[in-house]
Amino acid sequence: MALRPVQVNIKALDAPAIGRFWAEALGWTAYPGSEGVTTYVGPAGGLVWPDPLVLGIDVVPVPGPRKAAKNRVHLDLATTSPAHQAELIERLLAIGASAADVGQRDVPWTVLADPEGNEFCVLEPRDIYRDTGPIAAIVVDCADPRVMGRFWGEAIDWVLHTVGGDQATLRSAGGGGPYLEFLRTPGERTAPDRVHLDLLPYPGDDKAAEVARLRSLGAVDLDLGQGDVPWTVLTDPEGHEFCVLAAA
Repeated sequence: MALRPVQVNIKALDAPAIGRFWAEALGWTAYPGSEGVTTYVGPAGGLVWPDPLVLGIDVVPVPGPRKAAKNRVHLDLATTSPAHQAELIERLLAIGASAADVGQRDVPWTVLADPEGNEFCVLEPRDIYRDTGPIAAIVVDCADPRVMGRFWGEAIDWVLHTVGGDQATLRSAGGGGPYLEFLRTPGERTAPDRVHLDLLPYPGDDKAAEVARLRSLGAVDLDLGQGDVPWTVLTDPEGHEFCVLAAA
């Protein structure tokens, strides 16, 4: 049994607008999502879900206020040259991004926020991300990368590449798409995150059995008032929210 990450879930007050922003940011397309309520952002050329090569973005409307605290999950965007990095930053600012200060000081990457304040980074060129596509990594702040690496290495079918006191890194066994990175970061959760991962069982696998397996690894059920829905909301051992979707 195994689960595969299929999308990054972003909560938004204006899901279509945030979907359009991320589509422009990534050079992808915004598609009407589930029952016309959500907005799914994926590669151009027609909707493919789940996409076998990339993690899409599912923007979900929520009524709550914009977040006040830094998200513990964010996206890193890849660039291929210093000129590309500068051009991408300029273009993102032109379509609604803003500069963000998360205490980064003098670093080679640039921290921005989408129009609803969700932070993301535009990285300087790095060889490790040369074949990821526009999203280099999904980055998760955590207290203990070793614990996160062990949990997520068992929870999903991605390969654990590195694990240490400061960072744990996973990637799809196929070698394509973004990395999933857990970085040791000071501070504790002060507000609900507006960004999380959605996982999907493979065809023929039992979703209930997968959820039970995750609980045995240390996941905990989370009640967000979701009621009777086909997905299950859980948290990992450090309280990061994620969802297990119904099998496709």
